[in-house]
Amino acid sequence: MDFDMLGLAPRLVAKLAEQGITDPTPIQKQAIPHAMQGRDVMGLAQTGTGKTAAFGLPMIDALIKAGTKPAPKTARGLILAPTRELAKQIADNLTAYTKGSHLKVALVVGGAGIVAQTKRLQGGVDLLVATPGRLIDLLDRKALRLNETIYLVLDEADQMLDMGFIHALRQIAPLLAADRQTMMFSATMPKLMNELADTYLKNPVRVQVNPPGMAVKKIEQSVHFVAQAAKFDLLVELLDAHRDEIAIVFGRTKHGCEKIYKQLEKKGFAAASIHGNKSQGQRERALASFKTGQVRVLVATDVAARGLDIPGVAFVYNYDLPNVAENYVHRIGRTARAGADGKAVALVAPDEMIELQDIEKAMKDTIPVASGRPWEIQPGQKKRPNGGGGGRGRGRGGPGGGGGGKPKQQNKPGHTNAKPGGGQRRRRRRGGGGGQAA
Repeated sequence: MDFDMLGLAPRLVAKLAEQGITDPTPIQKQAIPHAMQGRDVMGLAQTGTGKTAAFGLPMIDALIKAGTKPAPKTARGLILAPTRELAKQIADNLTAYTKGSHLKVALVVGGAGIVAQTKRLQGGVDLLVATPGRLIDLLDRKALRLNETIYLVLDEADQMLDMGFIHALRQIAPLLAADRQTMMFSATMPKLMNELADTYLKNPVRVQVNPPGMAVKKIEQSVHFVAQAAKFDLLVELLDAHRDEIAIVFGRTKHGCEKIYKQLEKKGFAAASIHGNKSQGQRERALASFKTGQVRVLVATDVAARGLDIPGVAFVYNYDLPNVAENYVHRIGRTARAGADGKAVALVAPDEMIELQDIEKAMKDTIPVASGRPWEIQPGQKKRPNGGGGGRGRGRGGPGGGGGGKPKQQNKPGHTNAKPGGGQRRRRRRGGGGGQAA
């Protein structure tokens, strides 16, 4: 099946072909025909599966065929995304799809000048990509009205819920045209997501490509059991083995990521960092340098866990495990893009064992051990507080901080210390509850 068979306008199909986009992905094959018919769509798919085209192409096709222009200070279609980076990537993709047409695409996110964004909206736009907070700022300033918005897309809806954007959505939704098409895409399906779909979607078609929580099969995963204080030295050793390849290192906190980045620079790595303490300009420059290969190691919080499509990421390192199990799948999904192979390496300290159990339970799989032995979970041990890893002044840990100490390791028969890269698998009783969905 190609895009012609999905019913898209020949002009739009030709524009995709110019960009080397000829074969629809599974989520596009399933979602586009229903969206072309005007149906509301609930799509379940991991990041990197082509969701932007799945919701963007039907809207573009309809707007091109309509041939009308938006009224001043209006947007015909609104796409909401949880992070600036994801919003920018969506806007870039939509701009590429609409090149040569009369359609206007605009991006409004926090961290950028609101005056310039206000001016951009004065003449009206066809497709507006926004983060919820900045959109509400613009609505409060009367720079935009949504009563003529006939398309609404919620991308990475589960992350928007996790970040508390449900309150913003409750403010935004009543302002939209009553007769509209709504599409919602999510990587996981927590209970609240069903409630969200029931509230904002009308008789939606549900499409799904990968079971939620499942990692891409081409990702080779491994775990190193290492004391928090020894994590940075091990990270350097592992990165040093592939200096010519690009890698993303995920930490839990802004301070911890910045510290890792600075220490890696001192070790001679071409590194950069992105997190919430960076300005929008700094984040964009860091990502641009990473995409061009000028930067080989990007240290990031979960602002980079979803949506970012950076070809050629060969390694993802979880320096700190995420507090929410499903975020692990999103993080490692930054590698093995577009059918390529990739490796995901987790560095697990004693106080992260419950997080590891939650991750394995969510994936319904056990991650192979590369070195060390599983730490023993101590009586009364709980998950680390959100943002616990990498906090300021926690224990003797290296960059990224995090205490951790040295509880006793399990000393079961058959468990031996393996060198990094070994294929040893641990055999232990799997436990722990599934963490709250991202």
